[in-house]
Amino acid sequence: MKSKEDRYKLPKTRIVLPLVAYTLIFLLTLGVILLSVELFALYTTSLKANADSETTKFLAETYDQAPEDQKQAVLGSFEEYGYDYLIADDTGRILKHSGNPTILLGSYDDDEDEEYSTLTITVSDPELPEQISSDEYTLDFGTNATYYPDRDTDYLEVNSGSLGFKFLKLLNVDFIRDLYHTGSYMIPYWTAFRVNDNARIVAFKTYIDISFTDLLYLAGYFVVAVILVFLIFAVLITNLVSTHRNAKRVKKIVFSDNVTGNRNWLWFVLKSREILKKRKPGTCYAMVSLVFIRYRNYVLCHSVEEGEKMLKEVWAHAESSLDKDEICAHSTSSNFPMLIKAKDEEEARTKLLEIVKELEGIEKDHDFKFQAGVYMIPNSIKKDADIDLFYNNASTARMTLESTEDTGIAFFDNKLVEDEKWIDTVHEKQKDAIANEEFKVYYQPKYDPRTDELKGAEALIRWISEDLGLVSPGKFIPIFEDNGFITEIDHYMLAHVARDQKRWLDEGRECVPVSVNISRAHFVETDLADQIRDIVDKEGAPRNLIEIELTESAFFDDKKVMLSTITKLKEYGFLVSMDDFGSGYSSLNSLKDMPLDILKLDAGFFRGDKDNDRTEIVVSEAIRLAKKLEMKTVAEGVEKKETVDFLA
Repeated sequence: MKSKEDRYKLPKTRIVLPLVAYTLIFLLTLGVILLSVELFALYTTSLKANADSETTKFLAETYDQAPEDQKQAVLGSFEEYGYDYLIADDTGRILKHSGNPTILLGSYDDDEDEEYSTLTITVSDPELPEQISSDEYTLDFGTNATYYPDRDTDYLEVNSGSLGFKFLKLLNVDFIRDLYHTGSYMIPYWTAFRVNDNARIVAFKTYIDISFTDLLYLAGYFVVAVILVFLIFAVLITNLVSTHRNAKRVKKIVFSDNVTGNRNWLWFVLKSREILKKRKPGTCYAMVSLVFIRYRNYVLCHSVEEGEKMLKEVWAHAESSLDKDEICAHSTSSNFPMLIKAKDEEEARTKLLEIVKELEGIEKDHDFKFQAGVYMIPNSIKKDADIDLFYNNASTARMTLESTEDTGIAFFDNKLVEDEKWIDTVHEKQKDAIANEEFKVYYQPKYDPRTDELKGAEALIRWISEDLGLVSPGKFIPIFEDNGFITEIDHYMLAHVARDQKRWLDEGRECVPVSVNISRAHFVETDLADQIRDIVDKEGAPRNLIEIELTESAFFDDKKVMLSTITKLKEYGFLVSMDDFGSGYSSLNSLKDMPLDILKLDAGFFRGDKDNDRTEIVVSEAIRLAKKLEMKTVAEGVEKKETVDFLA
């Protein structure tokens, strides 16, 4: 599984290193081609020279084996056959030569496998050409023929034991032109042997015949190979450049928001890390979660296109309000993450209020509202900043404003952390708490204010945990309502109340109806009445001893489902009451349409000024209305005798 760091890490697009590598490969390939051409030329010339070597070796042996009085005649036959020759003794003195001895003498570093002897030739003939008029030359002789270059040509690469064309020199324009017209070219070189028991050196001038076809094959191979390598190199370079450009284009797309066309969350994360990593000492930053309130309503009233256009406007105005090294992006829906400079909460609040004030005036015909959550990033954090965590903290702070649609700014603090930890703890323990029956049922009695007679009770829940101790409903009921676990709690409470009623009846006690609160979350279930009936019947309690309390807010949901459920509950023999009447926007239509048995007045009616005449009028009329509708009335939160006397 990839780490968080790897998730935000983009692959790097390198171009310099591959370019250098491709260039080196290209040069190496060219070198290999040149070497192959040279080796091929060496092989060709060796084949051509082998035949001449055998001939000249035969001539040398003929001279060597001829009697002294016939050696001159042998030399004359050499001249008749057109061979230029050179004969030296073992001291290096030139004894005879024919024609113009154009041999170029020198020394060679030969293979260690062959045995060579060295001879210094002293030149004393004034008629010898200037090229060999030096006093001494060193000849190295092997056991086989030894090759030497001729001064009239520089087209051969001559080593003592091998011959090869100097290919690049053969590509000379003048040479090619002459070769084309003549059809072939004779390139001279010298072949030398030791004779007369190594007392004599005989060297013959021989020729390698190179034709235009030979050169054409060599040149064609070289040109085609070079062109092919250049093409491959060009394709590689083109592909490299194209890949680099495409990578930059993809990177731009990856960093672009498809709604605003500007920067997105991924860019924001990477850029925020870079800024925090490079920030100077003493520079403080705050992470901001800015939300465009009621954006969906704006889209509903106008269009998606108009909504996206407005998001672009919001981003543009927010971006223009920022200083250097402050950034803004668009993430999801109407959320805009921001990273701003602020040394403390007051400075952050002031800056954000200015930004929000400008955003609220984007369009005169609409009263836009914005909410911002802020997390002050600790100065100690520079490297490896967890942007996801910072933004989550800012978003958590903003969520504390969700109960209102007004503009507001909230800051993250440790209490929010504790609240989130508590919610997480409740989530972890809720199922085990049900299984272990850690939720305890308490009964709050209901008395007749005139007779003080017990008329009923209300089932209340408390959580007694071995780890958490006594937990009040206010700390876990809202969490259960948010995560949906409240339906399990309602079933749990209903079963325990019915079980207690059955037990008390079996013990011979006089029982009164007990009310059990049923959450509005159940009313998405069309078979709610049947569920309640089955739970009570399973425990064996009489249905008329169970009162089903429905909160006033539930009556603003699907009234058709609500009416059907209440009707069924009444048919099954249950009492049904409206809880917290007056706590919200009470609907008289609900009282008209719903066949309720009991109306519970909210405790808010009985707090505050006891002499409030308006309150007495409202309560009195509500009780009178309930009586006319043949409904009983229950007052919650009565704590003073004066209130009891008033209700009596």
